Amino acid sequence: MKHQYVGDVSDYRKYALLRALSWGGANRIGVCWMLTPSDGGSDGGKLAYLQQPDRYRHFDPELFDTLAHAADQPDRRQLQTIEDSGVILGAAYLNELLPDDLSGRAVFMERCLSSFHSVELVFFDPDNGLETSLSKGRKNSSKYLYLDEVAAFYASGKSLLIYQHFPRVERRAFLASCIKRLRSVASDAMVWTFTTAHVVFLLVAHPESPARLAVAATEACGRWGEGFITGRFVSQSRCDTNN
Repeated sequence: MKHQYVGDVSDYRKYALLRALSWGGANRIGVCWMLTPSDGGSDGGKLAYLQQPDRYRHFDPELFDTLAHAADQPDRRQLQTIEDSGVILGAAYLNELLPDDLSGRAVFMERCLSSFHSVELVFFDPDNGLETSLSKGRKNSSKYLYLDEVAAFYASGKSLLIYQHFPRVERRAFLASCIKRLRSVASDAMVWTFTTAHVVFLLVAHPESPARLAVAATEACGRWGEGFITGRFVSQSRCDTNN
């Protein structure tokens, strides 16, 4: 995540999903921004939707108005604006730069786990998504979430929501690969996908999470339609499938 992304149309979809999964604050969410420095690029500039309230505002009017206010002045396009707005009820946040180096990253993740000890769902917001062939500790590794980190948070009893950008490959096969990799470290999870034009959010629900999280995810699947976010329940746990 970068500050420059705040308020663009992908951000709108992201917060709308988090609000739906929070279920009015009943499901407490920990938001790990996985913040990286601005790169001076044009990403995050898709703000034209804010000039089309008739088309977009009805998806989440309160959120739309909050983001329109944030985008109105550049100095308000900061993650702190989202946190202070309270649009994600009861959420906790880790708003720190994620370093590339191994030791710094380890400290960051330990602080994240400690900060979110009382939440049911942890949202990871890496720039790109799950790890690729880039080794942890290398330059730009801060743009990825690594499977051993997924495993550590899941083992602590947390459900996870993970941002994943779609690369330029066939999407069905890519999604299947992502789910298979997540299953390798969370074999007993229930999995949902929430897909938009350019990204997918992968929900990995821990069996010890409150039933209301699964209810919120199921309701979110039919909340908006294909023009905004398309939700789909993928499968029960591998263990259930084999029984």
